[in-house]
Amino acid sequence: MKRRNFIKRGLAVLVSTILLPPFFLNRVNSFGREKLSSADFKPTPEQWKENEINIAWIGHSTMLINFYGTIILTDPVLFERIGLYFFGLVFGPNRYSLPALEFDEIPKPDLVLLSHAHMDHMDYKTLVSLTDKFPGMIDCITAYNTSDVISDLEWKSLSELDWGEEKEVLGIRFKALEVKHFGWRFPWEKDRSKGYMIDGRSYNAYLIEKNGKRILFGGDMAFSDKLVKVLGKAVDIALMPIGAYNPWKYNHCNPEEALIMASEQTGAGYFIPMHCNTFKQGVEPIEEPLTWLMNSSGKYNLKVGLKNIGSTFTLS
Repeated sequence: MKRRNFIKRGLAVLVSTILLPPFFLNRVNSFGREKLSSADFKPTPEQWKENEINIAWIGHSTMLINFYGTIILTDPVLFERIGLYFFGLVFGPNRYSLPALEFDEIPKPDLVLLSHAHMDHMDYKTLVSLTDKFPGMIDCITAYNTSDVISDLEWKSLSELDWGEEKEVLGIRFKALEVKHFGWRFPWEKDRSKGYMIDGRSYNAYLIEKNGKRILFGGDMAFSDKLVKVLGKAVDIALMPIGAYNPWKYNHCNPEEALIMASEQTGAGYFIPMHCNTFKQGVEPIEEPLTWLMNSSGKYNLKVGLKNIGSTFTLS
């Protein structure tokens, strides 16, 4: 790591312990070590085929996607804790459930897709570990004004996409979509949700397209009508966040709202949940989002593609 970045991160850790607001501190139940639950299922990416789409839920918003032979890893968080990274250590909340695959079991991703710079989505320890293991071998796409957090890592390529911008990588088209959320990594940073449109940190959902198939990776979002304004036509699969809505309803959608957006705004045929059952981020019971989702999904014109961490959805 460059000396300047190392010093900057160290100072950020020191100051953050004093200034980090209740939003971050209250999103977790405990910073202590608790016994972590294991995933009930385990993906088998070695069996995936190049003529199909496979989506495995590793935990939180980490999805391992085989998109016709190209491996995409979204918002990878693969270790026990998230938070402030310093001297190889992470200071912050621990997981409620283990990743469905351990770090060394994750196949080399062709591309890492990052929705925004929040520490539970842009996990520096995971990203430095991936680029150390596969130096110069992974493309990365992230949101506008967020690449500075990870620019010292050894990527094959590192690109920012602003809302409405598109980029083709490895034969797959990625389009950044505006959602309702917020973007700062530390509380003193400028953020587009506060009106800093030029120099504020941004936050994306993504439309991912290849061979006529369209996947929406929702990243992190609150309920809004923004998706219907930018998608144009229906998607095949919507990966939607469903947790941390109580009391953070202005930043996170609940399961009902996610179903409404997926069904009525994206026209998705399949719904895949994420951003739940991994970290205790809201005051709702950790099992509530998935229970709510399954109880309500029958009212909408879509199918839930999977409901368990470790499960794999396949579209041939």
